[in-house]
Amino acid sequence: MNATLYKREMKSSWKLLLIFTAILTMYVVLMIVMYTPEMLDMFQQFSATMPQLMSSFNMNFSAESLTLLGYLASGLYGFILIIFPMIFSIIRGNGLVARYVDRGSMASLLAAPVKRRTVAVTQMAVLITGIVWLVVYASALELVTIAAHAPEQADTATLLKLNFGLLSLHLFIGGICFLASCLFSESRYSLALGAGLPGLMYILQLLSQAGDQTEGFKYATFFTLFDSDAIAAGQAGAMGGVWVLLGGAVILYAAAVVIFTKRDLSV
Repeated sequence: MNATLYKREMKSSWKLLLIFTAILTMYVVLMIVMYTPEMLDMFQQFSATMPQLMSSFNMNFSAESLTLLGYLASGLYGFILIIFPMIFSIIRGNGLVARYVDRGSMASLLAAPVKRRTVAVTQMAVLITGIVWLVVYASALELVTIAAHAPEQADTATLLKLNFGLLSLHLFIGGICFLASCLFSESRYSLALGAGLPGLMYILQLLSQAGDQTEGFKYATFFTLFDSDAIAAGQAGAMGGVWVLLGGAVILYAAAVVIFTKRDLSV
């Protein structure tokens, strides 16, 4: 890594991180504070009367969701904690490499006495730092808010498993975005793959929960590997898909660094 480049890129990330941190703060605190018998009853009525609408937001409040973690697994981990960190990865992943090449400013980075691989690893570290911050912050906020609002429902071990799975998922998504950024010299193509593929996979995940006729779509999306409901329920083997996501993330980032190091760049 190059410390100077890392600090400069983190300065470019802080405003975006601040925005998403504020959004996550609002939703995490609101969802936990809303955990009351009255709100649970209302959500379950919505799920019973409008199942397709609730599924379209990946929120399914069944009888198994009566515990706080079951409730959060459907409400937070089904939509909020998926969408906003994913948007961060798409924006920053594209901006760390492809945007430099597209604007012709990559030459200024490569003109410094720093190996191209060092540049790639540093840019990768910037993206990973942002992803880790968002997930770790959300985890800490959940623990604090649960301790204040519903300490009797606290299950730290399971919550940490949930967030480890969430982190692995977002590292995988970030790997796709970073690989796309290293593959293409134009931002539009980088965004087409970096935003298009995760977006399509998430739509397939939503379709897979819309009914029996579309359930088969779950086999076509990597989001199925992070089964928040199963992890919250403590089901055996629920973490298996998480390890697949983490291993896939390592492969994606390694491939991105190799491609950036070896490819011809129009700078």
